[in-house]
Amino acid sequence: MKTVSMLIDGAQVTASDSATFARRNPLDGTVASRAPAASVEDAVAAVEAAARAFPVWSSFGPLKRRQLLTAAAHALEAKSDQFAAAMATETGASGLWAGFNVHLAAQGLLEAAAMTTQIGGELIPSEVPGSLAMGVRQPAGVVLGIAPWNAPVILAVRAIALPLACGNTVVLKGSEICPSTHALIAEAMQEAGLPPGAVNFVTNAPADAARIVEAMIAHPKVRRVNFTGSTRVGRLIAEQCARHLKPAVLELGGKAPFVVLADADIDAAVDAAVFGAFANSGQICMSTERIIVDEQIADAFVDRLAARARALPLGDPRKGPVVLGSVVDMSTVERCNALIDDALAHGAKLVCGGKAESTLMPATLLDHVTPAMRIYHEESFGPVKPIVRVRGDEAAIASANDNPYGLSSAVFSRDSARALNVASKIESGICHINGPTVHDEAHMPFGGVKESGFGRFGGKAGIAEFTELRWITLQTSPRHYPF
Repeated sequence: MKTVSMLIDGAQVTASDSATFARRNPLDGTVASRAPAASVEDAVAAVEAAARAFPVWSSFGPLKRRQLLTAAAHALEAKSDQFAAAMATETGASGLWAGFNVHLAAQGLLEAAAMTTQIGGELIPSEVPGSLAMGVRQPAGVVLGIAPWNAPVILAVRAIALPLACGNTVVLKGSEICPSTHALIAEAMQEAGLPPGAVNFVTNAPADAARIVEAMIAHPKVRRVNFTGSTRVGRLIAEQCARHLKPAVLELGGKAPFVVLADADIDAAVDAAVFGAFANSGQICMSTERIIVDEQIADAFVDRLAARARALPLGDPRKGPVVLGSVVDMSTVERCNALIDDALAHGAKLVCGGKAESTLMPATLLDHVTPAMRIYHEESFGPVKPIVRVRGDEAAIASANDNPYGLSSAVFSRDSARALNVASKIESGICHINGPTVHDEAHMPFGGVKESGFGRFGGKAGIAEFTELRWITLQTSPRHYPF
């Protein structure tokens, strides 16, 4: 069992009333970690520590911030084994997924470090003679980042890396499901030598999440909020931010369509579908959630996809390498089992896998799925995937857009112009042609549309989210006034 500390004003601390909560391993119920159950007063203390540190951190030049964020990337990578152990015990994730998380998170810190010199402005032509008008980007202040459990290292680092690069200070609210994993990120930041209060980390018991988050959003020193998680919780975050007039970046649920056109390279499409559907047992915001295949090639595609899915190694990640580890809890199993029952009752065909009795869930494919079935509409967030057969490109586009989400998508075709035309009509913030729905790069504008949220992480789009754009003028010659 790992005992976790919070990080407030550069000090590792417990909750002010010494309260704790336990996170249990999803496979055997043993205690994986014990973490502080922060009070509202603790959360407020973290925000105020970040506010005190803001004048120091924001005054650092870009090269100084770059140096410290680069050191943080190296400190993070040095903890790879610790991350793998923590993720296996807290969320049941495979070592493969943990390693990918650490690698991409370290890249995210390095990319943020590189962006410190790219936070520029512009000169704007003015109608006033002698007026030098400038659009200047400046740090916003304290940024609250709220990170989930499913890609815990990538998404928690994303919540704080670019805000720090822009000169903001941050409070990271860790997930109740993986406090030990998220604590390792705070440790890496501290080891890198960031000044006290630049990064603060709080944990809370599940029952206290709503009041802890609300207290931090309401605090006048919090100027930006970013949240990655479910659409249900994202709506609540958005309502609170609106009440306090706080800009937010929200990356929420998804039902990513994977469109295979009649002229697609079937083997390439199968490779991408296996990865996009079953990486981390389908528990990724970008996971392929609806496989849409033209009926002309559907039989061949489904046969090859099923063969690959059946062969994916499944097991306890603490006992050796696997592709499919444990899903996060039994509620995932119950939800996916219900989706399977409903689909079969309405005429779907079970191609491989099936219902599970534990959190070790096999890769499962349901063919001939129609809009009459729950899994056509609902996000499984597990290794159970529907296959929808369509006739022609327009039917594929209609099926891809027939849901309230719009995060990631993919289109497979040998004809680039045809694929681009289809991609342009899919309602999503991200679309990959001849690539998987699961694809992330730190410098890309990452985010969704519709009920998948708003705002963008990454690159210059992220700089715009986490800075204030100010109009500043300098009058360089005498100015004429009407009176």
